[in-house]
Amino acid sequence: MTERKHTFSFEFFPPRTAEGMSKLRTTRQQLAQFKPEFFSVTFGAGGTTREGTLATVLEIRGEGYAAAPHLSCIGSTRDNIRSILNEYRNHGIRHIVALRGDMPSGMVEAGEFRYANELVSFIREEHGDHFHIEVAAYPEFHPQARSAEDDMNNFVRKVKAGANSAMTQYFFNADSYFRFVDEVQARGVDVPIVPGIMPIANFGQLCRFSDMCGAEVPRWLRLRMQAYMDDTASIRALGLDVVTELCDRLLANGAPGLHFYTLNQAGIVSTVWQRLGL
Repeated sequence: MTERKHTFSFEFFPPRTAEGMSKLRTTRQQLAQFKPEFFSVTFGAGGTTREGTLATVLEIRGEGYAAAPHLSCIGSTRDNIRSILNEYRNHGIRHIVALRGDMPSGMVEAGEFRYANELVSFIREEHGDHFHIEVAAYPEFHPQARSAEDDMNNFVRKVKAGANSAMTQYFFNADSYFRFVDEVQARGVDVPIVPGIMPIANFGQLCRFSDMCGAEVPRWLRLRMQAYMDDTASIRALGLDVVTELCDRLLANGAPGLHFYTLNQAGIVSTVWQRLGL
């Protein structure tokens, strides 16, 4: 359906148990057959998964695959971020996903970084061009943004601070992605902006995630899914159709690749991949 001229990647979260680690290894082996550009590993609020993030990244790299740790700055100090960056560099890591992140529970002060563009600037000040820096983009706009215009300007600031590329929050309306790309390109942004893709496995979970992060689940899709109630087979089948069609449209109309939010599961992502003929 499409030639292999795009950038594909898969996102994991660091497991907290031995069982979770074992399951992730199995997931990784299944997804590695698709030869992604890299795997990324999330970073908990305030660095709560710092050790798990690094351990997971190092294990992936030890298996011969490229890996990029996420790094969030909210609630952190310059010294703390400096220490993490030095640790990553000492391990030979050259690719980072730089994020503002969520405020740790119970914390009221933002710390020495308030926005992701400040983190990007700090990385460049400390390490020059050593790291390839990914940042986040929000086609349907960040839920805390004062306006759509503010959010686009925030994204432009991150890129001008030194970001090399971006990955988006997930969405189900392709037009929101294409419109966002057109509008930031008109502001002088020319870095690749890769769509983030969320496979639909558990509709209740998807709605909770979406309500928290500001991603819109189209009304027609909510109503169709709700009508299926506990019919998980029908929910899965509709979810596969919706996500596959979304990915196909994105790639066919110029998206530079796809970044899959796997939730440490390989099954649905693999099926979407196979349907796309990648």
